[in-house]
Amino acid sequence: MKKDKLKPMLFSVMKTYDGKKLITDIVSGIIVAIIALPLSIALALASGVGPEQGIYTAIVAGFIISFLGGSRVQIAGPTAAFATIVAGIVAKNGMSGLALATVLAGIILILMGFLRLGSLIRFIPYTITTGFTAGIAVTILVGQIKDFLGLTYPKGTVTIETMEKVKAIAENISTINVYALIVGIVCLAILIIWPYISEKIPGSLIAVIVGIIMVKCLKLNVNTIGDLYTISNKLPGFTMPDFSLGMIKNVAPDAVTIAILAAIESLLSCVVADGMINSHHRSNMELIAQGAGNIGSALFGGIPATGAIARTAANIKNGGRTPIAGIVHSIVLVLVLILLMPYAALIPMPTIAAILFMVAYNMCQWRTFVHLCKTSPKSDIAVLVVTFILTVVFDLVVAIEIGMVMACILFMKRMSDESVVSGWKYYDPEEDPDGIELKEIPKHVRIYEISGPMFFGDADRLAGVHFKDFTKVIIFRMRGVPALDASAMHAMEQLYDRCVDAGVHMVFSHVNEQPMKTMEKSGFVEKVGRDNFRAHIDDAIDWASKNYGK
Repeated sequence: MKKDKLKPMLFSVMKTYDGKKLITDIVSGIIVAIIALPLSIALALASGVGPEQGIYTAIVAGFIISFLGGSRVQIAGPTAAFATIVAGIVAKNGMSGLALATVLAGIILILMGFLRLGSLIRFIPYTITTGFTAGIAVTILVGQIKDFLGLTYPKGTVTIETMEKVKAIAENISTINVYALIVGIVCLAILIIWPYISEKIPGSLIAVIVGIIMVKCLKLNVNTIGDLYTISNKLPGFTMPDFSLGMIKNVAPDAVTIAILAAIESLLSCVVADGMINSHHRSNMELIAQGAGNIGSALFGGIPATGAIARTAANIKNGGRTPIAGIVHSIVLVLVLILLMPYAALIPMPTIAAILFMVAYNMCQWRTFVHLCKTSPKSDIAVLVVTFILTVVFDLVVAIEIGMVMACILFMKRMSDESVVSGWKYYDPEEDPDGIELKEIPKHVRIYEISGPMFFGDADRLAGVHFKDFTKVIIFRMRGVPALDASAMHAMEQLYDRCVDAGVHMVFSHVNEQPMKTMEKSGFVEKVGRDNFRAHIDDAIDWASKNYGK
Protein backbone atom coordinates (compact mmCIF):
# COMPACT_ATOMS: atom_id res chain seq x y z
CA MET A 1 0.00 0.00 0.00
CA LYS A 2 1.35 3.42 -0.98
CA LYS A 3 2.38 5.53 2.04
CA ASP A 4 0.23 8.59 2.68
CA LYS A 5 2.42 11.69 2.17
CA LEU A 6 2.47 14.50 4.72
CA LYS A 7 2.55 17.06 1.92
CA PRO A 8 -0.21 19.57 1.08
CA MET A 9 -1.97 18.72 -2.16
CA LEU A 10 -1.57 22.36 -3.28
CA PHE A 11 2.20 21.93 -3.55
CA SER A 12 1.77 18.85 -5.73
CA VAL A 13 -0.82 20.25 -8.17
CA MET A 14 1.06 23.50 -8.76
CA LYS A 15 3.70 21.60 -10.74
CA THR A 16 1.30 21.31 -13.69
CA TYR A 17 -0.81 24.41 -13.03
CA ASP A 18 -1.67 26.73 -15.93
CA GLY A 19 -3.87 29.72 -16.84
CA LYS A 20 -6.83 27.59 -17.95
CA LYS A 21 -7.01 25.83 -14.58
CA LEU A 22 -6.70 29.20 -12.82
CA ILE A 23 -9.75 30.61 -14.63
CA THR A 24 -11.95 27.58 -13.85
CA ASP A 25 -10.80 27.61 -10.21
CA ILE A 26 -11.59 31.33 -9.86
CA VAL A 27 -15.08 30.89 -11.37
CA SER A 28 -15.77 27.88 -9.16
CA GLY A 29 -14.44 29.67 -6.06
CA ILE A 30 -16.77 32.64 -6.65
CA ILE A 31 -19.82 30.37 -7.11
CA VAL A 32 -18.97 28.36 -3.98
CA ALA A 33 -18.57 31.60 -2.00
CA ILE A 34 -22.08 32.67 -3.08
CA ILE A 35 -23.40 29.30 -1.90
CA ALA A 36 -21.41 29.47 1.35
CA LEU A 37 -22.61 32.97 2.30
CA PRO A 38 -26.21 32.23 3.42
CA LEU A 39 -25.24 28.78 4.71
CA SER A 40 -22.43 30.19 6.88
CA ILE A 41 -24.77 32.77 8.38
CA ALA A 42 -27.56 30.22 8.94
CA LEU A 43 -25.24 27.66 10.53
CA ALA A 44 -23.70 30.31 12.80
CA LEU A 45 -27.15 31.31 14.05
CA ALA A 46 -28.07 27.65 14.57
CA SER A 47 -24.88 27.33 16.62
CA GLY A 48 -25.91 30.10 18.98
CA VAL A 49 -23.33 32.65 17.80
CA GLY A 50 -23.48 35.82 15.70
CA PRO A 51 -23.85 35.70 11.91
CA GLU A 52 -20.36 37.09 11.28
CA GLN A 53 -18.82 34.14 13.19
CA GLY A 54 -19.97 31.86 10.37
CA ILE A 55 -18.28 34.06 7.77
CA TYR A 56 -15.08 34.25 9.86
CA THR A 57 -15.02 30.45 9.97
CA ALA A 58 -15.48 30.06 6.22
CA ILE A 59 -12.76 32.66 5.56
CA VAL A 60 -10.04 31.59 8.01
CA ALA A 61 -10.60 27.82 8.24
CA GLY A 62 -11.56 27.63 4.55
CA PHE A 63 -8.31 29.30 3.50
CA ILE A 64 -6.00 27.30 5.81
CA ILE A 65 -7.60 23.94 5.04
CA SER A 66 -7.46 24.54 1.27
CA PHE A 67 -3.82 25.71 1.54
CA LEU A 68 -2.59 22.81 3.70
CA GLY A 69 -5.18 20.13 2.89
CA GLY A 70 -4.69 16.67 1.50
CA SER A 71 -7.57 16.96 -1.00
CA ARG A 72 -7.62 18.69 -4.38
CA VAL A 73 -11.15 20.02 -4.07
CA GLN A 74 -12.21 20.06 -0.41
CA ILE A 75 -14.15 23.17 0.65
CA ALA A 76 -14.21 23.72 4.41
CA GLY A 77 -16.26 25.90 6.70
CA PRO A 78 -19.03 25.69 9.31
CA THR A 79 -21.23 22.63 8.91
CA ALA A 80 -24.52 21.43 10.35
CA ALA A 81 -22.84 18.57 12.21
CA PHE A 82 -21.37 21.01 14.73
CA ALA A 83 -24.42 23.22 15.26
CA THR A 84 -25.90 21.54 18.33
CA ILE A 85 -22.48 20.83 19.87
CA VAL A 86 -21.36 24.44 19.47
CA ALA A 87 -24.67 25.79 20.84
CA GLY A 88 -24.25 23.62 23.94
CA ILE A 89 -20.63 24.73 24.53
CA VAL A 90 -21.51 28.41 24.10
CA ALA A 91 -24.43 28.08 26.51
CA LYS A 92 -22.22 26.45 29.16
CA ASN A 93 -18.84 28.12 28.72
CA GLY A 94 -19.35 31.12 26.44
CA MET A 95 -17.36 32.06 23.35
CA SER A 96 -14.09 31.80 25.27
CA GLY A 97 -14.85 28.19 26.19
CA LEU A 98 -15.78 27.43 22.59
CA ALA A 99 -12.54 28.98 21.33
CA LEU A 100 -10.48 26.90 23.79
CA ALA A 101 -12.33 23.67 22.90
CA THR A 102 -11.78 24.35 19.19
CA VAL A 103 -8.05 25.05 19.68
CA LEU A 104 -7.65 21.83 21.70
CA ALA A 105 -9.58 19.92 19.02
CA GLY A 106 -7.22 21.38 16.42
CA ILE A 107 -4.19 20.18 18.39
CA ILE A 108 -5.74 16.68 18.66
CA LEU A 109 -6.36 16.62 14.88
CA ILE A 110 -2.77 17.66 14.13
CA LEU A 111 -1.45 14.92 16.43
CA MET A 112 -3.75 12.39 14.74
CA GLY A 113 -2.31 13.41 11.38
CA PHE A 114 1.34 13.18 12.45
CA LEU A 115 0.64 9.83 14.13
CA ARG A 116 -0.89 8.72 10.79
CA LEU A 117 -4.25 7.83 12.29
CA GLY A 118 -6.22 8.91 9.21
CA SER A 119 -6.90 5.31 8.23
CA LEU A 120 -8.37 4.50 11.68
CA ILE A 121 -11.50 6.49 10.90
CA ARG A 122 -12.71 3.54 8.83
CA PHE A 123 -13.13 1.53 12.04
CA ILE A 124 -16.08 3.70 13.07
CA PRO A 125 -19.12 1.66 11.93
CA TYR A 126 -21.31 3.05 9.15
CA THR A 127 -24.37 2.49 11.34
CA ILE A 128 -22.97 4.92 13.94
CA THR A 129 -22.13 7.68 11.44
CA THR A 130 -25.55 7.26 9.79
CA GLY A 131 -27.31 7.23 13.17
CA PHE A 132 -25.73 10.36 14.59
CA THR A 133 -25.94 12.22 11.27
CA ALA A 134 -29.69 11.58 11.14
CA GLY A 135 -29.94 12.54 14.81
CA ILE A 136 -28.13 15.84 14.20
CA ALA A 137 -30.49 16.55 11.30
CA VAL A 138 -33.48 16.11 13.61
CA THR A 139 -31.96 18.38 16.28
CA ILE A 140 -31.34 21.09 13.67
CA LEU A 141 -34.90 20.81 12.38
CA VAL A 142 -36.36 20.99 15.90
CA GLY A 143 -34.16 23.98 16.69
CA GLN A 144 -35.51 25.97 13.74
CA ILE A 145 -39.24 25.37 14.30
CA LYS A 146 -39.42 28.39 16.63
CA ASP A 147 -38.20 30.84 13.95
CA PHE A 148 -40.10 29.12 11.13
CA LEU A 149 -43.38 29.52 13.02
CA GLY A 150 -42.43 32.86 14.56
CA LEU A 151 -43.08 31.59 18.10
CA THR A 152 -42.52 33.76 21.16
CA TYR A 153 -41.14 32.24 24.38
CA PRO A 154 -41.53 33.73 27.88
CA LYS A 155 -38.40 35.32 29.29
CA GLY A 156 -36.16 32.79 31.02
CA THR A 157 -37.25 29.80 28.92
CA VAL A 158 -34.33 27.35 28.72
CA THR A 159 -33.91 25.78 25.28
CA ILE A 160 -30.41 24.29 25.16
CA GLU A 161 -31.21 20.58 24.84
CA THR A 162 -33.39 19.25 22.02
CA MET A 163 -36.04 17.90 24.38
CA GLU A 164 -36.22 21.31 26.08
CA LYS A 165 -36.86 22.86 22.67
CA VAL A 166 -39.64 20.34 21.96
CA LYS A 167 -41.24 21.16 25.31
CA ALA A 168 -41.01 24.92 24.67
CA ILE A 169 -42.55 24.55 21.20
CA ALA A 170 -45.47 22.53 22.58
CA GLU A 171 -46.10 25.01 25.40
CA ASN A 172 -45.93 28.10 23.17
CA ILE A 173 -47.48 26.86 19.91
CA SER A 174 -50.37 29.32 20.44
CA THR A 175 -47.98 32.26 19.83
CA ILE A 176 -47.53 31.32 16.15
CA ASN A 177 -46.90 34.25 13.80
CA VAL A 178 -48.85 33.66 10.57
CA TYR A 179 -46.71 36.15 8.63
CA ALA A 180 -43.52 34.36 9.68
CA LEU A 181 -45.03 31.03 8.66
CA ILE A 182 -45.99 32.43 5.21
CA VAL A 183 -42.45 33.78 4.64
CA GLY A 184 -40.98 30.46 5.78
CA ILE A 185 -43.24 28.40 3.51
CA VAL A 186 -42.51 30.60 0.46
CA CYS A 187 -38.75 30.42 1.07
CA LEU A 188 -38.89 26.65 1.65
CA ALA A 189 -40.85 26.22 -1.59
CA ILE A 190 -38.19 28.21 -3.47
CA LEU A 191 -35.43 26.03 -1.99
CA ILE A 192 -37.25 22.87 -3.11
CA ILE A 193 -38.27 24.05 -6.59
CA TRP A 194 -35.32 26.25 -7.63
CA PRO A 195 -32.79 23.43 -8.35
CA TYR A 196 -35.16 22.24 -11.11
CA ILE A 197 -35.03 25.73 -12.66
CA SER A 198 -31.31 26.52 -12.40
CA GLU A 199 -28.25 24.92 -10.82
CA LYS A 200 -25.96 27.88 -11.54
CA ILE A 201 -27.57 30.26 -9.01
CA PRO A 202 -28.01 28.76 -5.52
CA GLY A 203 -31.60 28.51 -4.34
CA SER A 204 -30.61 29.79 -0.89
CA LEU A 205 -29.57 33.14 -2.39
CA ILE A 206 -32.92 33.46 -4.21
CA ALA A 207 -34.77 32.54 -1.00
CA VAL A 208 -32.87 35.22 0.94
CA ILE A 209 -33.69 37.91 -1.66
CA VAL A 210 -37.38 36.92 -1.85
CA GLY A 211 -37.63 36.78 1.95
CA ILE A 212 -36.16 40.27 2.32
CA ILE A 213 -38.49 41.70 -0.35
CA MET A 214 -41.58 40.11 1.25
CA VAL A 215 -40.83 41.45 4.72
CA LYS A 216 -39.76 44.95 3.59
CA CYS A 217 -42.23 45.64 0.81
CA LEU A 218 -45.25 44.11 2.54
CA LYS A 219 -44.15 45.51 5.93
CA LEU A 220 -44.67 42.16 7.63
CA ASN A 221 -44.16 41.84 11.38
CA VAL A 222 -41.42 39.21 11.10
CA ASN A 223 -38.14 39.07 13.00
CA THR A 224 -34.98 39.62 10.94
CA ILE A 225 -31.35 38.91 11.84
CA GLY A 226 -30.92 42.62 12.61
CA ASP A 227 -33.75 42.47 15.17
CA LEU A 228 -32.00 39.77 17.17
CA TYR A 229 -28.27 40.23 16.50
CA THR A 230 -25.75 43.05 16.11
CA ILE A 231 -24.19 42.82 12.65
CA SER A 232 -20.49 43.58 12.16
CA ASN A 233 -18.58 43.90 8.89
CA LYS A 234 -15.18 44.14 10.56
CA LEU A 235 -12.42 41.74 9.62
CA PRO A 236 -11.83 39.04 12.23
CA GLY A 237 -9.48 40.10 15.03
CA PHE A 238 -7.09 37.93 17.00
CA THR A 239 -8.41 36.67 20.35
CA MET A 240 -6.53 34.44 22.80
CA PRO A 241 -8.69 31.85 24.62
CA ASP A 242 -8.51 31.31 28.38
CA PHE A 243 -5.94 28.54 28.80
CA SER A 244 -6.55 28.07 32.54
CA LEU A 245 -6.40 24.51 33.86
CA GLY A 246 -9.97 24.65 35.11
CA MET A 247 -11.34 25.72 31.72
CA ILE A 248 -9.27 23.07 29.93
CA LYS A 249 -10.82 20.40 32.18
CA ASN A 250 -14.30 21.76 31.46
CA VAL A 251 -13.98 21.73 27.68
CA ALA A 252 -11.69 18.70 27.16
CA PRO A 253 -14.58 16.26 26.43
CA ASP A 254 -16.06 18.78 23.97
CA ALA A 255 -12.66 19.15 22.30
CA VAL A 256 -12.41 15.38 21.78
CA THR A 257 -15.93 15.32 20.31
CA ILE A 258 -15.13 18.20 17.92
CA ALA A 259 -11.88 16.51 16.83
CA ILE A 260 -13.48 13.12 16.17
CA LEU A 261 -16.44 14.63 14.35
CA ALA A 262 -14.20 16.93 12.28
CA ALA A 263 -12.03 13.96 11.31
CA ILE A 264 -15.02 11.81 10.34
CA GLU A 265 -16.82 14.56 8.39
CA SER A 266 -13.76 15.82 6.54
CA LEU A 267 -12.47 12.39 5.54
CA LEU A 268 -15.95 11.28 4.44
CA SER A 269 -16.15 14.42 2.31
CA CYS A 270 -12.71 13.61 0.84
CA VAL A 271 -13.83 10.08 -0.05
CA VAL A 272 -16.96 11.41 -1.79
CA ALA A 273 -14.85 13.97 -3.67
CA ASP A 274 -12.33 11.30 -4.72
CA GLY A 275 -15.12 9.33 -6.35
CA MET A 276 -16.34 12.42 -8.24
CA ILE A 277 -12.94 13.39 -9.72
CA ASN A 278 -11.24 9.96 -9.77
CA SER A 279 -8.49 11.08 -7.42
CA HIS A 280 -7.03 10.06 -4.06
CA HIS A 281 -6.70 12.31 -1.02
CA ARG A 282 -3.97 12.27 1.63
CA SER A 283 -5.91 11.52 4.80
CA ASN A 284 -3.18 12.31 7.33
CA MET A 285 -2.32 15.63 5.69
CA GLU A 286 -6.03 16.44 5.64
CA LEU A 287 -6.23 15.86 9.40
CA ILE A 288 -3.27 18.19 9.98
CA ALA A 289 -4.93 20.84 7.79
CA GLN A 290 -8.24 20.42 9.64
CA GLY A 291 -6.39 20.89 12.91
CA ALA A 292 -4.59 24.01 11.73
CA GLY A 293 -7.82 25.37 10.22
CA ASN A 294 -9.75 24.92 13.45
CA ILE A 295 -7.01 26.56 15.51
CA GLY A 296 -6.96 29.50 13.09
CA SER A 297 -10.76 29.76 13.14
CA ALA A 298 -10.86 29.81 16.96
CA LEU A 299 -8.10 32.43 17.27
CA PHE A 300 -9.90 34.75 14.84
CA GLY A 301 -13.43 34.59 16.24
CA GLY A 302 -14.76 31.60 14.30
CA ILE A 303 -16.36 28.29 15.26
CA PRO A 304 -15.37 24.67 14.51
CA ALA A 305 -15.00 23.82 10.83
CA THR A 306 -14.70 20.73 8.70
CA GLY A 307 -14.99 19.65 5.10
CA ALA A 308 -18.46 20.44 3.75
CA ILE A 309 -19.71 17.74 1.37
CA ALA A 310 -22.34 19.97 -0.33
CA ARG A 311 -19.93 22.85 -0.96
CA THR A 312 -17.18 20.45 -2.06
CA ALA A 313 -19.58 18.83 -4.55
CA ALA A 314 -20.59 22.30 -5.83
CA ASN A 315 -16.92 23.13 -6.30
CA ILE A 316 -16.39 20.01 -8.39
CA LYS A 317 -19.53 20.52 -10.49
CA ASN A 318 -18.43 24.07 -11.34
CA GLY A 319 -14.98 23.05 -12.53
CA GLY A 320 -12.81 23.43 -9.43
CA ARG A 321 -9.93 20.97 -9.55
CA THR A 322 -7.25 22.37 -7.24
CA PRO A 323 -7.09 23.95 -3.77
CA ILE A 324 -6.88 27.36 -5.46
CA ALA A 325 -10.69 27.27 -5.81
CA GLY A 326 -11.04 26.95 -2.01
CA ILE A 327 -8.60 29.81 -1.48
CA VAL A 328 -10.56 32.00 -3.94
CA HIS A 329 -13.78 31.12 -2.09
CA SER A 330 -12.27 32.50 1.14
CA ILE A 331 -10.98 35.69 -0.52
CA VAL A 332 -14.40 36.38 -2.08
CA LEU A 333 -16.03 35.96 1.34
CA VAL A 334 -13.65 38.62 2.76
CA LEU A 335 -14.98 41.08 0.17
CA VAL A 336 -18.57 40.04 0.93
CA LEU A 337 -17.96 40.52 4.67
CA ILE A 338 -16.67 44.07 4.18
CA LEU A 339 -19.12 45.25 1.53
CA LEU A 340 -22.38 43.31 2.02
CA MET A 341 -22.46 42.09 5.63
CA PRO A 342 -24.63 45.01 6.91
CA TYR A 343 -27.36 43.89 4.51
CA ALA A 344 -27.49 40.51 6.30
CA ALA A 345 -29.49 42.34 8.99
CA LEU A 346 -32.43 42.35 6.56
CA ILE A 347 -32.65 38.57 6.23
CA PRO A 348 -35.86 37.23 7.88
CA MET A 349 -35.40 34.54 10.53
CA PRO A 350 -38.00 32.24 8.84
CA THR A 351 -35.78 32.33 5.73
CA ILE A 352 -32.81 31.17 7.81
CA ALA A 353 -35.02 28.43 9.29
CA ALA A 354 -36.12 27.31 5.81
CA ILE A 355 -32.47 27.10 4.66
CA LEU A 356 -31.60 25.00 7.70
CA PHE A 357 -34.64 22.77 7.12
CA MET A 358 -33.15 21.92 3.71
CA VAL A 359 -29.71 21.41 5.25
CA ALA A 360 -31.25 18.99 7.75
CA TYR A 361 -33.15 17.14 5.03
CA ASN A 362 -30.06 16.80 2.83
CA MET A 363 -27.91 15.49 5.66
CA CYS A 364 -30.44 13.13 7.29
CA GLN A 365 -29.96 10.32 4.71
CA TRP A 366 -33.40 8.95 5.48
CA ARG A 367 -33.32 6.62 2.49
CA THR A 368 -30.05 5.11 3.71
CA PHE A 369 -31.49 4.89 7.24
CA VAL A 370 -34.58 3.01 6.04
CA HIS A 371 -32.49 0.75 3.77
CA LEU A 372 -30.21 -0.21 6.68
CA CYS A 373 -33.25 -0.96 8.86
CA LYS A 374 -34.64 -3.25 6.16
CA THR A 375 -31.48 -5.10 5.16
CA SER A 376 -29.02 -5.10 8.08
CA PRO A 377 -28.57 -7.70 10.83
CA LYS A 378 -30.55 -6.98 14.00
CA SER A 379 -27.39 -6.04 15.91
CA ASP A 380 -26.51 -3.35 13.37
CA ILE A 381 -30.07 -2.01 13.40
CA ALA A 382 -29.87 -1.77 17.20
CA VAL A 383 -26.66 0.29 17.00
CA LEU A 384 -28.17 2.54 14.30
CA VAL A 385 -31.42 3.24 16.16
CA VAL A 386 -29.82 3.65 19.60
CA THR A 387 -27.22 6.09 18.23
CA PHE A 388 -29.97 8.08 16.51
CA ILE A 389 -32.20 8.25 19.61
CA LEU A 390 -29.33 9.15 21.96
CA THR A 391 -28.19 11.94 19.63
CA VAL A 392 -31.67 13.47 19.68
CA VAL A 393 -32.54 12.89 23.35
CA PHE A 394 -29.11 13.52 24.90
CA ASP A 395 -26.14 14.62 22.77
CA LEU A 396 -23.55 13.46 20.27
CA VAL A 397 -20.94 12.56 22.91
CA VAL A 398 -23.25 10.10 24.67
CA ALA A 399 -24.46 8.73 21.32
CA ILE A 400 -20.98 8.01 19.95
CA GLU A 401 -19.69 6.56 23.24
CA ILE A 402 -22.60 4.18 23.76
CA GLY A 403 -22.86 3.44 20.03
CA MET A 404 -19.19 2.41 19.86
CA VAL A 405 -19.45 0.29 23.01
CA MET A 406 -22.55 -1.45 21.63
CA ALA A 407 -20.92 -1.98 18.23
CA CYS A 408 -17.79 -3.48 19.82
CA ILE A 409 -19.73 -5.79 22.14
CA LEU A 410 -22.02 -6.98 19.33
CA PHE A 411 -19.03 -7.46 17.01
CA MET A 412 -17.27 -9.57 19.63
CA LYS A 413 -20.41 -11.63 20.15
CA ARG A 414 -20.68 -12.15 16.39
CA MET A 415 -17.04 -13.26 16.22
CA SER A 416 -17.57 -15.50 19.23
CA ASP A 417 -20.57 -17.11 17.54
CA GLU A 418 -18.39 -17.85 14.52
CA SER A 419 -15.74 -19.60 16.63
CA VAL A 420 -16.23 -23.35 17.02
CA VAL A 421 -14.38 -26.08 18.93
CA SER A 422 -15.77 -29.37 17.67
CA GLY A 423 -14.59 -32.92 18.02
CA TRP A 424 -14.24 -35.23 15.02
CA LYS A 425 -16.85 -37.98 14.94
CA TYR A 426 -15.77 -41.59 14.85
CA TYR A 427 -17.38 -43.98 12.42
CA ASP A 428 -17.79 -47.72 12.15
CA PRO A 429 -16.46 -49.15 8.80
CA GLU A 430 -19.12 -51.85 8.90
CA GLU A 431 -21.90 -49.21 9.10
CA ASP A 432 -20.32 -46.92 6.47
CA PRO A 433 -18.27 -49.08 4.08
CA ASP A 434 -18.33 -46.31 1.45
CA GLY A 435 -16.69 -43.68 3.68
CA ILE A 436 -13.39 -43.98 1.86
CA GLU A 437 -12.64 -40.25 2.20
CA LEU A 438 -12.83 -40.42 5.99
CA LYS A 439 -9.54 -40.69 7.85
CA GLU A 440 -8.75 -43.74 9.94
CA ILE A 441 -8.12 -42.56 13.51
CA PRO A 442 -6.72 -44.81 16.26
CA LYS A 443 -9.15 -45.28 19.14
CA HIS A 444 -6.80 -43.67 21.68
CA VAL A 445 -6.52 -40.48 19.59
CA ARG A 446 -9.15 -37.73 19.75
CA ILE A 447 -9.22 -34.81 17.30
CA TYR A 448 -10.72 -31.36 17.84
CA GLU A 449 -11.14 -28.86 15.02
CA ILE A 450 -10.93 -25.21 16.09
CA SER A 451 -12.17 -22.52 13.72
CA GLY A 452 -12.51 -18.76 14.05
CA PRO A 453 -10.50 -16.27 16.13
CA MET A 454 -9.90 -17.39 19.72
CA PHE A 455 -10.23 -14.45 22.12
CA PHE A 456 -11.66 -13.74 25.57
CA GLY A 457 -15.21 -14.20 24.28
CA ASP A 458 -14.41 -17.81 23.30
CA ALA A 459 -12.04 -18.85 26.06
CA ASP A 460 -14.71 -20.92 27.84
CA ARG A 461 -15.22 -23.07 24.73
CA LEU A 462 -11.95 -24.88 25.48
CA ALA A 463 -13.43 -25.95 28.82
CA GLY A 464 -15.85 -28.09 26.79
CA VAL A 465 -13.01 -30.28 25.49
CA HIS A 466 -13.33 -33.75 27.09
CA PHE A 467 -11.70 -37.15 26.75
CA LYS A 468 -12.37 -40.78 27.61
CA ASP A 469 -10.45 -43.07 29.93
CA PHE A 470 -8.77 -44.68 26.93
CA THR A 471 -7.81 -41.35 25.32
CA LYS A 472 -4.02 -40.91 25.23
CA VAL A 473 -3.69 -38.06 22.69
CA ILE A 474 -5.75 -35.02 21.76
CA ILE A 475 -4.93 -33.39 18.43
CA PHE A 476 -6.00 -29.78 17.91
CA ARG A 477 -6.37 -28.85 14.26
CA MET A 478 -5.99 -25.03 14.13
CA ARG A 479 -5.85 -24.18 10.44
CA GLY A 480 -9.01 -22.06 10.84
CA VAL A 481 -7.68 -19.96 13.76
CA PRO A 482 -6.26 -16.63 12.51
CA ALA A 483 -5.64 -15.11 15.95
CA LEU A 484 -5.25 -16.09 19.60
CA ASP A 485 -5.36 -13.62 22.52
CA ALA A 486 -4.07 -13.82 26.11
CA SER A 487 -7.40 -15.00 27.57
CA ALA A 488 -7.68 -17.87 25.09
CA MET A 489 -4.00 -18.67 25.71
CA HIS A 490 -4.69 -18.89 29.45
CA ALA A 491 -7.62 -21.24 28.76
CA MET A 492 -5.32 -23.37 26.60
CA GLU A 493 -2.80 -23.58 29.44
CA GLN A 494 -5.54 -24.66 31.84
CA LEU A 495 -6.57 -27.36 29.37
CA TYR A 496 -2.94 -28.49 29.20
CA ASP A 497 -2.89 -28.89 32.99
CA ARG A 498 -6.06 -31.01 32.79
CA CYS A 499 -4.46 -33.16 30.13
CA VAL A 500 -1.28 -33.64 32.18
CA ASP A 501 -3.32 -34.72 35.20
CA ALA A 502 -5.21 -37.22 33.03
CA GLY A 503 -2.06 -38.50 31.32
CA VAL A 504 -3.18 -37.17 27.93
CA HIS A 505 -0.72 -35.68 25.42
CA MET A 506 -1.52 -32.58 23.35
CA VAL A 507 -0.57 -32.40 19.65
CA PHE A 508 -1.28 -29.43 17.34
CA SER A 509 -1.55 -29.28 13.57
CA HIS A 510 -1.38 -26.31 11.19
CA VAL A 511 -0.98 -23.53 13.78
CA ASN A 512 -1.03 -20.18 11.95
CA GLU A 513 1.57 -17.44 12.38
CA GLN A 514 -0.09 -15.20 14.98
CA PRO A 515 -1.30 -18.01 17.29
CA MET A 516 2.15 -19.64 17.03
CA LYS A 517 3.90 -16.41 18.07
CA THR A 518 1.52 -16.06 21.03
CA MET A 519 2.17 -19.65 22.10
CA GLU A 520 5.93 -19.22 21.76
CA LYS A 521 5.96 -15.94 23.69
CA SER A 522 3.99 -17.48 26.58
CA GLY A 523 6.34 -20.49 26.75
CA PHE A 524 3.50 -22.85 25.82
CA VAL A 525 5.35 -24.36 22.84
CA GLU A 526 8.29 -25.39 25.02
CA LYS A 527 5.92 -26.72 27.70
CA VAL A 528 4.03 -28.93 25.23
CA GLY A 529 7.14 -29.81 23.25
CA ARG A 530 7.99 -28.29 19.86
CA ASP A 531 7.84 -31.73 18.21
CA ASN A 532 4.14 -31.90 19.07
CA PHE A 533 3.43 -29.05 16.65
CA ARG A 534 2.99 -30.61 13.20
CA ALA A 535 2.43 -28.94 9.83
CA HIS A 536 -0.47 -31.13 8.64
CA ILE A 537 -3.26 -33.18 10.19
CA ASP A 538 -2.01 -36.42 8.53
CA ASP A 539 1.45 -35.76 9.99
CA ALA A 540 -0.11 -35.09 13.41
CA ILE A 541 -2.13 -38.34 13.33
CA ASP A 542 0.93 -40.32 12.24
CA TRP A 543 3.09 -38.70 14.93
CA ALA A 544 0.49 -39.36 17.65
CA SER A 545 0.08 -43.01 16.58
CA LYS A 546 3.82 -43.73 16.60
CA ASN A 547 4.87 -41.84 19.71
CA TYR A 548 1.86 -42.06 21.98
CA GLY A 549 0.52 -45.57 21.30
CA LYS A 550 -1.48 -47.70 23.70
